Amino acid sequence: MSDRSSFGIRGRISFMGHRRYLPQNHVWRRSRLHDGKVERKAPLVVMNGDEILEQLDQLEFPVISKHPSIQDKKRKRALNWTKKSIFFNLPYWSRLLLRHKLDVMHIEKNVCDNLIGTLLNIEGKTKDTTNTRLDLQDLKIRKDLHLVEVGNRLVKPHASYTLTTSERVEFCKFLKSVKFPDGFVSNISRCVHEREGKISGLKTHDCHVLLHRLLPIGIRAFLPKNVYTAITKLCNFFRDLCARTIRVSDLDRLQADIIIILCKLERIFPPAFFSVMVHLAVHLPYETKITGPVSYSWIYPIERSLRTLKQYVRNKARPEGSIAEGYVMNESSTFCSRYLRGIETRFTRDERNDDTIVENEVIGDFEIFKQKVRPLGASSVRAISEEEKRLFHLYILNNADENIRVSQVSIFIIFVIFKYLLYIVLT
Repeated sequence: MSDRSSFGIRGRISFMGHRRYLPQNHVWRRSRLHDGKVERKAPLVVMNGDEILEQLDQLEFPVISKHPSIQDKKRKRALNWTKKSIFFNLPYWSRLLLRHKLDVMHIEKNVCDNLIGTLLNIEGKTKDTTNTRLDLQDLKIRKDLHLVEVGNRLVKPHASYTLTTSERVEFCKFLKSVKFPDGFVSNISRCVHEREGKISGLKTHDCHVLLHRLLPIGIRAFLPKNVYTAITKLCNFFRDLCARTIRVSDLDRLQADIIIILCKLERIFPPAFFSVMVHLAVHLPYETKITGPVSYSWIYPIERSLRTLKQYVRNKARPEGSIAEGYVMNESSTFCSRYLRGIETRFTRDERNDDTIVENEVIGDFEIFKQKVRPLGASSVRAISEEEKRLFHLYILNNADENIRVSQVSIFIIFVIFKYLLYIVLT
């Protein structure tokens, strides 16, 4: 169940109020820096399926229809319900531990869009708008962000969570300069507009990598410590949640951490920042306890399969038949390619990055120069500094197998000499 706040935000509903999940004696419950009020509400109680079904049976919902004889055409909310789901007619539905699965992929995408749009102040994407500043005036909090009247117009003071024009350009330069391993992520630099200082066209996996790896590093030099720390902890929360292996104790820690993180963000970002997607992060550790690691239940494999099936469509008037025909043809060609010799198939073609090395191209006899690597791009000649020369020398001494064998022989000789001298002394 959601912890919907009691006040509306310029026609929207703000999902603030995460302090109710804190202990009753927590100092932030008495603070007015979050929404201008003291939090006295108790945490929401999670009801099981039987309790929900019993509550729904006691309520009467109007029949929603377009028939002219029916006057009431709007859903009315009763005890946070607007209708009884048809799934409750199934005998097992009320006994399920998890009846609706939240998708981590889409939650990460929306959280990342909120952060990037607000930090870079992208028009149409930022949550720091004029209405947002008016919300702060209505709540009587953060007076340094209230609109200032200059002449005949209202001016927004610069917020600590928003980058300046030069800082946005530097952040975009950082994203342009990052290099990734092959197949790790798509080319994010194509979505970065360096001159305008904004980012657009990010896919879901781009947001996944940006939130986990790049954002905590890229904003560190531009934001105050309290803002940077809160955003970094939010990014680390999603990174730890998406780990391949995770313990129940780790999930308990993440459940406690996300409450503190959202409370910190409530002291920094405006109320419009806290959409339902930001709030849904509270429920992810509990769902992970039930479903297991996130990688087994998120939507990435399904989206990739759907993309492959959509590519089979040639006749848009008959998409189902095109998909079936394309799938059968793909399976047939895959089966036949296993028995073909002398021609290139998907099983015999060269790898995308061919790192095979030719023996004649190996320089010297050291094993350290015989690794399977291939340089990319054109070669260039330059003089190395004394510090680089020292590092190269140290690397070769520590990693060459020949040096390791020489060191082992030297140690053995020293041990024999020491043993012989000790024998002479004792005798």
